[in-house]
Amino acid sequence: MTEKPRIFGAKYSVYVRIVRLVLAEKGVDYELLPVDVFAKGGPPFDYLDRHPFGRIPAFEHKGFSLYETSAVTRFVDEAFEGPKLQSSNIRERARCNQLMSIADNYVYPHLVWGIYVERVSKPRRGDITDEAKVAAAIPKARTCLKAISDLMGVNPWLAGKQLSLADLYVAPMLDYFLMVPEGGEMIQEYGNLEAWWSHVGVRRSMVSTSPV
Repeated sequence: MTEKPRIFGAKYSVYVRIVRLVLAEKGVDYELLPVDVFAKGGPPFDYLDRHPFGRIPAFEHKGFSLYETSAVTRFVDEAFEGPKLQSSNIRERARCNQLMSIADNYVYPHLVWGIYVERVSKPRRGDITDEAKVAAAIPKARTCLKAISDLMGVNPWLAGKQLSLADLYVAPMLDYFLMVPEGGEMIQEYGNLEAWWSHVGVRRSMVSTSPV
């Protein structure tokens, strides 16, 4: 496949970054076309033809359109040459899928929206932090980190012995979380996650897709 895939979305988006990370790890060049769902009036009306729910990212390659990040990342892994990001081992692949689901359903709402957005994004744009929301998210964030740490165990990567989609899902969420004091303190409670972050956070793919 020689035609560049296109990603529709914004650099600040965790989920846009996940797709960019996967493409970077596969060694695939791509185009990022700006779509800001938080713009006044919402995303452009014609964007709803690509994503009827008005979220980002949407993806296109050689006439094939796709949305939902988990579907996009699995497609990219299987459609393009490069390192495989889904294990052939059925248990490791199941663990990878489990961790991606945990990231979607718990890590993103609590660590990113519940804490990072309140502590960093809102003050940056002149809004007031909802301390009650942060306080409610703190124990949930700790549950998330403990669950991921427990599933990771002694493995060097979250889902086993090799880098997988699970790592590329969790990493951008944790990147935002570690920008707040609570995140830096909390990760120290989980030595395996702290060690994992020390080598994931500095990967070329992470540096090249940094939203800040």
